[in-house]
Amino acid sequence: MMGKKLKFGKVSIIVFLTALIWVWADLAQDERLILSDVVVEVAKSSSPALWVCFVPPGQTPALKTSMPLDSVVLKGPARHVAEVKRRRNRGALDLSLFLVPEREGMTKTETRTLDVLDFLKRNEEIRRLGLTVEACEPNRLTVRVQELVRAAVAVECVGLDPSLQVKALVPDTVDAYVPEYEVGVRKATIRLTPDEQTRARNAPVEKTPYLEYIPGQRWDIPTTVRVTLAPREKTLNDEYVPAVLNFCFSQNTQGRYRVILEDYDRTKTAGVRVYATSGARDAYAKREAQMILYIRDEDRHVAEPVITRDVEFNFPQDYVRTDEIRANQLPPTIRFRLEPIAEKSAETTP
Repeated sequence: MMGKKLKFGKVSIIVFLTALIWVWADLAQDERLILSDVVVEVAKSSSPALWVCFVPPGQTPALKTSMPLDSVVLKGPARHVAEVKRRRNRGALDLSLFLVPEREGMTKTETRTLDVLDFLKRNEEIRRLGLTVEACEPNRLTVRVQELVRAAVAVECVGLDPSLQVKALVPDTVDAYVPEYEVGVRKATIRLTPDEQTRARNAPVEKTPYLEYIPGQRWDIPTTVRVTLAPREKTLNDEYVPAVLNFCFSQNTQGRYRVILEDYDRTKTAGVRVYATSGARDAYAKREAQMILYIRDEDRHVAEPVITRDVEFNFPQDYVRTDEIRANQLPPTIRFRLEPIAEKSAETTP
C-alpha cells in the first residue's frame, strides 16, 4: 500500500515537471511582432547653430521633424513579446524614438541618408524591450543638416485681433541663429493670448520670441521683448438703423401700469442715425430694441398728468467701450402718462 502511494507521488512530480518544462520551452521560443506605429523624431541639437530635419520623398517635399515608419519587425522570447503586446494594449508603450544629431555624427551642413535598420538596432528604447529588430520599412530616411549663423532678426507680433495694432516692440530686433540664406528675411515671432492682448493695450507685456523653421520645430530665443498695443484706427460711417421702441418697467410698476403716449409721432422713433463701424452697426440693428423709454417708480406719483422724457439708445456696450458706435442725433423726446391697470375682481360663488 505504501509503495503505491510513493509511486503515485513520483508520477505527479514527473507530470508537473514535464508540464513546467513544456511551458518554459514554449515561452523560450522566439516570436515575431510587427509594429506599425513607430515614429522617429529629431531631438533638439545641443548646439543652437545646428538645424536637423527629415526630407520626405516626393517632388516638393515639406520638411518634417518626425517620420512614421510603415513597419518594424521585432523578434524575441515569447514572454517578452507578450509583455510588449500587453503594454501596447494598455497604451503604455511609447514608440517615439529620438534621433540625436550629435550621436549620429550630424554636425555640419549636408544631406545624408540614415540607415533606419541600423539606427533601430542601436536604439536603447527597443533594447529595453528585450527584443531585437529584424526588419523595417522604409529602410532609409533622408536627413538634412544645416549649420546656422548668428544674426540680427526683426521681431513681429502675429495673431492679433483685427481691431488692434502694435504700438511698440522693445527691442524690435534680437540676435538669433538662422540659415545664412535667410539673414535679413527670417523674422522672430511673438504671439499674444487674448488676455495678453487686452493687457498690452494698457501696459507693456513681456514675451519670449521664437523661430519656427517648420511646423512643430520651435526655437525659443533667450531674450525678453516688451510688447505694447494700440487700438487700430476705426472707420466710423454715418449709418441709419431702423429702430424699435421698448418700455422698461421696474418690479414695482411692471404689470400694474400701462404707458399712454401723448401726441406720439412714430417717425421720431422709426430709426436712429449713428456713427459706427460696420460690425457695430450690424450688432445694433440685431437688438430687440434700439430705443428704450425707462419708466421710473416715482412716475406713479408725479403731479403733472403728462411726463416728458428722452428715450435712451440701446447701443451694444462692447462696441461703446471700443468707441465703435455713437449717436449722430439727439435722442427723441417722448410725452407720456401712466395709467393704472385695473385688477380683475375676484369671482364669488352664490
